[in-house]
Amino acid sequence: MPFIDLWKIKPQEICPGTRIRAPHGKNLMLSFVEIDEGAEVPLHNHPHEQGGVVLEGTMELVIGSESRILEPGMLYLIPSNEPHLARAVGGPVKALDVFSPIREEYIAQEDEL
Repeated sequence: MPFIDLWKIKPQEICPGTRIRAPHGKNLMLSFVEIDEGAEVPLHNHPHEQGGVVLEGTMELVIGSESRILEPGMLYLIPSNEPHLARAVGGPVKALDVFSPIREEYIAQEDEL
């Protein structure tokens, strides 16, 4: 599926106030993330490499022991197994994450919708 209409993908709520739409290929997953004002993706880690860009809003991102406030256009790279969390600051946030390899648990959740 080389072309994807993001708005035709049903969003998955991965934690309270955070939704994703996660199209994927064999080895790469895109994840369009929406975080409501005040919502937080709690501290977690996973074996996947993760990169992303903030599209709208302001997001606090903690990677390991480092914390940054990110605004639209700012990028981030999260190594495999590195603990990280994200929260919306002062309003909602939209970001695009990229995972490699794909996150099988997101596919399983998608199948349940």
